[in-house]
Amino acid sequence: MKAPLPALPDRGGPAQPMLTVNGLRRWFRLDGKRVIRAVDGLDFSVAKGTTLGIVGESGCGKSTAAKLVAGIEPADAGEVVLDGEVFWARGARIGPEARRAVQMVFQDSHSSLNPRMTAAESIAFGPEAHGVKPGAARDYARALLEAVGLPPDRFADRPPMALSGGQRQRVNIARALALRPRVLLLDEPVSALDKSVEAQVLNLLVRLRAQLDLTYVFISHDLSVVRYVADEVAVMYLGQVVEQAPASVIFARPSHPYTRALFASKPSVDPRRRIAAPPIQGDPPDPVDPPSGCRFRTRCGFAEALCATGTPPLGTVAPAHRVACWMTVPRSGHSQAGVAA
Repeated sequence: MKAPLPALPDRGGPAQPMLTVNGLRRWFRLDGKRVIRAVDGLDFSVAKGTTLGIVGESGCGKSTAAKLVAGIEPADAGEVVLDGEVFWARGARIGPEARRAVQMVFQDSHSSLNPRMTAAESIAFGPEAHGVKPGAARDYARALLEAVGLPPDRFADRPPMALSGGQRQRVNIARALALRPRVLLLDEPVSALDKSVEAQVLNLLVRLRAQLDLTYVFISHDLSVVRYVADEVAVMYLGQVVEQAPASVIFARPSHPYTRALFASKPSVDPRRRIAAPPIQGDPPDPVDPPSGCRFRTRCGFAEALCATGTPPLGTVAPAHRVACWMTVPRSGHSQAGVAA
């Protein structure tokens, strides 16, 4: 499959993170005084050629974070660094090459596509906007349809309404790939699909990542899906990352009380492992007026006075494992904190 757009350069080599997010913040104003703190000091990084899974309850800021990273929604503060160069910072303009480098696949496969355009036209639109001649863009769109498992002779001229949910999502993936990005942001890409189609799309994404040397940020509320696709996992709570670690580590040994409760909430098909009581009580606090100190303290069984007065840092507790909890900070003053040797 010969692409009409040139490949984007690798500037820093394999050791340099593909994506680094520092202090990203987005507050939505309700009136003169009140704001919704949707994303509030977000920090994470993604290594090249890997998948970072972002999990958390509904309303924790996952989708807003993805839009901020993609540059779709302007942030109030912070920066996004792409392969060692600033991709987004307040007041900076995203150039056309950088815009190509980060693409997004949305949750709603139907509303993401223009109902007046065929599958091939939707895929060819981006390359044409970047200067590719219509004939070459059309040929490339047909090749991409083939790559995502949709034979172009059957699907190229179909409008979105003539496609199933799984087929529409494949078109959305092909459209995102048409600009030869280096990073794909996938916001709940399989949540609206039935399980058999979900498995097909997930396997497609895994295969494309290896073939095209892509880096993924995969947002999902389904822990089983994240465990299957992700190399690392970041857990968000009320606009902030509270834990990030390799998937094998965080699923085996979650450290933050919220992460442990979230994982314990996962349904089991084993009748002997029924949950007698909910692992986590209550609803997330109002993001307009979040709790002081640790934002999870109002639902945490380990909360102490320190948790209300100080915000725990996202500190390293083991290689590549970061946690924001006073219990993991030696000599923090929390009764459960470990003591450094």
